[in-house]
Amino acid sequence: MFAAPFTRNFCIIAHIDHGKTTLSDRLLEYTNTVSQRELTEQHLDVMDLEKERGITIKMHPVVMHYNAKDGQTYKLHLTDTPGHVDFSYEVSRSLAACEGALLLIDAAQGVEAQTVANACLAFGQDLRVIPVINKVDLPSANLDLCMKQLEDILAIPAEEAILASGKAGIGIEDILEAVVTRIPPPRWTDYPTTRILVFDSKYSAYSGVISYGRVFSGSIRADEMMLLMSTGQRSEVKEVGVFKPNMEKVAELGPGDVGYIVCNIKNTDEIKIGDTITLVNKPAADKLPGYKEVRPMVYCGLYPLESSDYEKLKIALGKLRLNDSALIYSLETSVALGFGFRCGFLGLLHMEVIQERIRREYAVEIISTYPSVVYKVKLHCGAIDEIDNPINMPDPASIEEILEPTIKSSIHIPNESIGGILTLVMEKRGTCDHTHTLDGARIMLTCTLPLNEILVDFNDRLKSITRGYGSMDYELGEYRASDLVKMEVLVNNNQVDAFASIVHRTKAEPQGRALCKKLAHIIPPQMFKIAVQAAIGGKIIARDNVRQIRKDVTAKCYGGDISRKRKLLDKQKEGKKKMKQIGRVSIPPDAFIQVLKSSN
Repeated sequence: MFAAPFTRNFCIIAHIDHGKTTLSDRLLEYTNTVSQRELTEQHLDVMDLEKERGITIKMHPVVMHYNAKDGQTYKLHLTDTPGHVDFSYEVSRSLAACEGALLLIDAAQGVEAQTVANACLAFGQDLRVIPVINKVDLPSANLDLCMKQLEDILAIPAEEAILASGKAGIGIEDILEAVVTRIPPPRWTDYPTTRILVFDSKYSAYSGVISYGRVFSGSIRADEMMLLMSTGQRSEVKEVGVFKPNMEKVAELGPGDVGYIVCNIKNTDEIKIGDTITLVNKPAADKLPGYKEVRPMVYCGLYPLESSDYEKLKIALGKLRLNDSALIYSLETSVALGFGFRCGFLGLLHMEVIQERIRREYAVEIISTYPSVVYKVKLHCGAIDEIDNPINMPDPASIEEILEPTIKSSIHIPNESIGGILTLVMEKRGTCDHTHTLDGARIMLTCTLPLNEILVDFNDRLKSITRGYGSMDYELGEYRASDLVKMEVLVNNNQVDAFASIVHRTKAEPQGRALCKKLAHIIPPQMFKIAVQAAIGGKIIARDNVRQIRKDVTAKCYGGDISRKRKLLDKQKEGKKKMKQIGRVSIPPDAFIQVLKSSN
């Protein structure tokens, strides 16, 4: 076992696509943690979805051994973290298990929105931050600009920066030397009893629940009885091990170690991320500082395409929730879609990833409803209801006002894109509170926007206007009163709850008209004329008609008096009128999928 003074715990943080995972590959290669034959690109990204999209979704711990220039061999615990704003919770969890962080800056892009946000998270936890300017081998690299931004925006001395390239293998030894010399040894190791922070966990069909933990003090080994301090749950430890990067069994985990713990807990709900593990025979008196509770910002309904897959979907959500505590779900039923779940996510990318994982990892085909946020509805009686589903909206007569969540966003853009971005912000009902010139080429806008307005296409349009050079980071702001209404969709005068939404009054009519047109085109032709309507309260604001199948009843009439043909047409007209009164329109599931996919 390595002594704590020769152990270092650090993670890599950066804006999305600044080269974190590629640099991790070089560190694994340089320390011979993974042989050249076994090493693959994005080696720490284990999900197919991560490799396909080129993004990191889950944090990935790994232990390395490095022979430093001072003659000592150090044990280095590295955690690769995501860069997208939706997964900033993953970053905060990995930072809590470290004493230092490598802050990557793309030499061609400079300091981006998430670079600033992640640096603030690291400074907030009193970690030692080592700046690394990555991709210095690119022809478009601008080192002078990066150095200036490092000092002006992040207040980090430029001489502390390490020049590197994960792809070309430049500066790898300098980074490892900086880790062992600048990052302090593990903290809180002198606490008298065992304390282990649970920063992640996963479910295995063979082993049950596997907890990922950072040992702060004491040690843990197989056959000992462990105790979860927040719930009082006791369990026998079956196995402990480390990540190299695959799970490898060891005899004991000691102070400063990051590893996994297999116990005989089989229920995914019994282990909470951020809990403290101690030993039953000598329990700790104080818990380690955990994580702040994260509140989902985006909600949507998930329904199985086949009703027989409901139990499979329920099991899939339970297992995904184990290692993603930001995901929440509750039972929901819909007249149109049947039994399903109302799910909460951190953002739209988080929602897309969860849906894709359900389809791939658990083979469940699902339909998702239109995403919405949590509104606060103030009633005349003084009560305040939180509404995350439009169908739960109270009677309009009882509502005093509706408050919607806003976000405080930092948008980093090139100077020449400011006009287009300000137009986009105004279109989304936002305001620009402050502008800050970062350097001669880039500017940062501080804007306040309604959360609901950025859900679907804001990021795509931001990238389009800035030709890919814009970036955004945001945090939840205050709730503000707004002129919001519930828009319902009626098919043949019957309400379809799956298409209900909460929209701003000024945008209700164009959105209703577009949805009616789309639905009228998708619903198969019927034997009688069907009206598709969008309504606010009792007022119809948009309408379209489903095509009707018309049988030529006069085909058998050739020659003779016109009155005979008119009689047949009048008889058909009366029949269709009667059919319209008693007939019902069944909307096929693929119509829901087409509408909701095009809406998302």
